[in-house]
Amino acid sequence: MADPTPTQSRIYPASRTDVSQDQGQFRIHLNFPGRAVPDHEDHGYGPLATVVESFMDPGTLIRMHQHRNEEIISWVPEGVMRHDDRQGNELVTDPDHLLVMNAGSGFWHAEETLADDPPLRMLQIFVRPHSLDLDPDIQHEPIPDATPNEWRHLFGPKDSDAPLFVRNDVQFYDCRLDSGETATLPSQPDWDTYCYVFDGAVTVGNEQIGYTESALVTGDEAVSVTANEQSTLVAFSINPAAPITRQGTIGR
Repeated sequence: MADPTPTQSRIYPASRTDVSQDQGQFRIHLNFPGRAVPDHEDHGYGPLATVVESFMDPGTLIRMHQHRNEEIISWVPEGVMRHDDRQGNELVTDPDHLLVMNAGSGFWHAEETLADDPPLRMLQIFVRPHSLDLDPDIQHEPIPDATPNEWRHLFGPKDSDAPLFVRNDVQFYDCRLDSGETATLPSQPDWDTYCYVFDGAVTVGNEQIGYTESALVTGDEAVSVTANEQSTLVAFSINPAAPITRQGTIGR
């Protein structure tokens, strides 16, 4: 039997978010992938609830607090984010490590930068789990060295080949693209892709996507990404039909 014809891809660009919170030494911008699609009723997109651009000045402490019923991933391309929790873990997340907090029925943690740490800019990603009140857990693992102009697979569902997992159908990749270089967005049949430009500017298909802008891509056809300047970007391959819960502390 011949393979089915891929459905035509469609690209929905989204400008920099205007949803933010300023707590002085700690500031965030919240990106909602579902808002890229006109008339989409959900601010999230399937199991991907929100992608938060977070800033912490040196010498900042976010005191112990609880998360429930969400998977929180901390991606730190530069600098360090220091984590401790009520399980006795003291962890440093940096460009060589990824942190996944599977909050489940409840997980208490704190975050900190020391006075001599550099200013921190990172992404904190909130994934909706497939079920409520799962067992809480934390993963902190070294990640593969990045290869310029290639996607690096960092987390996925439990059955994926990524080094860390979340408890729903989301795959996560990052890429450093040199100016003028092209890569193909990660994709798989019947899943959609959300792309966010952390640094630089790119062309996704025929759409110009700038610094801190994003695009949601639906359909199965391959879509290229070309760097208009040296760029760092992330991509999420998402199963929009995955069962989800919406009772997370932040990523509802």
